[in-house]
Amino acid sequence: MPSIAETAVEMIEWVFPEHAGAPGQIHGGRMMEWITKAGTMAAARVARGTVLLGATDDIDFLHSVRVGEIAILRAQVEYVGTSSLEVGVRVWAENVATGERAVTLNSHLVFVKVGDDLRPRPVPARIEPRDAAEAALAEAARARRAQRLARLADKAARREGEADDPADVDPAWRFGSTRSVLPEDALFGTTMFVGKMLMALDEAGGILSMRYCRGFVMTACVDAMDFYSPIFTHEVVTFKAGLNHVGTSSLEVGVKVLAEVPWTGEVRHACSAFLTFVHLGTDLRPRPCPPFTPTTADARRRWEAALGRRARRLERVKRLKATVADAAVK
Repeated sequence: MPSIAETAVEMIEWVFPEHAGAPGQIHGGRMMEWITKAGTMAAARVARGTVLLGATDDIDFLHSVRVGEIAILRAQVEYVGTSSLEVGVRVWAENVATGERAVTLNSHLVFVKVGDDLRPRPVPARIEPRDAAEAALAEAARARRAQRLARLADKAARREGEADDPADVDPAWRFGSTRSVLPEDALFGTTMFVGKMLMALDEAGGILSMRYCRGFVMTACVDAMDFYSPIFTHEVVTFKAGLNHVGTSSLEVGVKVLAEVPWTGEVRHACSAFLTFVHLGTDLRPRPCPPFTPTTADARRRWEAALGRRARRLERVKRLKATVADAAVK
């Protein structure tokens, strides 16, 4: 049985201008695509077959990766269930002139092994922690799994965030985009690679944020997501983005993703996301956002729900920064 370290995959990308969002730094959606790619490689190797992304935990961007720097992504399988695998991905930004590295983000993704019919299949391999540190990683993964199951049950009971449609938002502060899914978007068979979908999702939220702020924005975090349906080639995918909350220099955008079979008109809910963007000045430092006051009952409800998520994000990022700092000292 392999240890956690023996499942590790390292992916290195040099950040070119074509990868940039705001001038000089990587596009948040591009980084999410890379995270998903690294995680998929690690999961597929252990699963010995096709894997699909089923969920992501919160993704918090602690440090941007600038054009000309190197992004180093390390993915490793930290837990194996019956048909699912949890993969942890850590990303560093490396300055090639100085050799200095900074942690950009940590994330955890859950993949499901599937057969040709896209139904779950048992994962044949297991992992065995080789020391106390790896045992702690596995125990933390089991705790996250329990939290995800509770989150799914809570969503099923309350439908928080899932019943909302950005079409209910003030027309001035919503954005929609539609694209077809081409064979080049598929990694396994005919299913769209989720990394490409996440990049388009981030673009939709970013465009709305730039329109509102009338300036550059940077992705700061993406709340935990669950994926309800695969998207297939030759289908049409639609991204509906709506403004939920505006803070001092940050704003929250909700994005709903729909998959459509164009020849039947069938529409499926693929996933929903809450993204936080930071308004940047020309010096790429945070700048105040234009003020926003919700005027309808629906807008005020969205605002209050976003405030609760914002408080949880701030506490989460505080803990994450302390963990990263503690690891750097050790």
